Amino acid sequence: MTQSPETETIWVTQEAYDRLKDELAHLTGEVRTDITQKIAAARDEGDLKENGGYHAAREEQGKTEARIRQLEDMLRRAEVGDKPADDGLVEPGMKVTIRFAGDDDTESFLLGSRELMSLDSSVDLDVYSPTSPLGGAIVGKKAGDTATYEAPNGASITVEIVEATPF
Repeated sequence: MTQSPETETIWVTQEAYDRLKDELAHLTGEVRTDITQKIAAARDEGDLKENGGYHAAREEQGKTEARIRQLEDMLRRAEVGDKPADDGLVEPGMKVTIRFAGDDDTESFLLGSRELMSLDSSVDLDVYSPTSPLGGAIVGKKAGDTATYEAPNGASITVEIVEATPF
C-alpha cells in the first residue's frame, strides 16, 4: 500500500524540526499580527475596491496562511530522528548516487522529503521519496548493490547503487 503525499511521513533531523517550528511561530505571531494591522489600516482609508494597499495585504495574508497550513501539516507528519549513519546504507536522509543499467553516467539525489529541501535552498538536488518506486527499491541497499523497480509506464528499470552518504 502506497501512502499519499498528504499522509507520508517526513523524516527530519531535530535541527530541521526546530527550524520548521521556529518559522511557524514567527508566521503565526508577528507576521500574522503585522498583516492584520495592514488590513485594518487599509480598511480605515475607505473604499476597498480601489485600495491597492488593502489588496496587497490580503494577498500577503493568503500566502502566509497557506505557508502556515503547509508547516502545520509537515510538523504533523514529521518523524524526528538522528542524521543517518555514514555507513553507506541507503535510507531517508541520504544523498544517493546511482547508475542506470547499461549507462555510464551517474545521477545523484536526496532520498527524503521535497519539503525539506526548502530549508536549504542553496542545494540543487532532485528529491525522491522513500515510498516512490525508485526509493522503495533502493532502501536498505549499499554501494555495489543493484535494484529493479517498475516505472510508471510499466517498464522494469535496474539501477546500481554507486554511493550513499548522509545529506
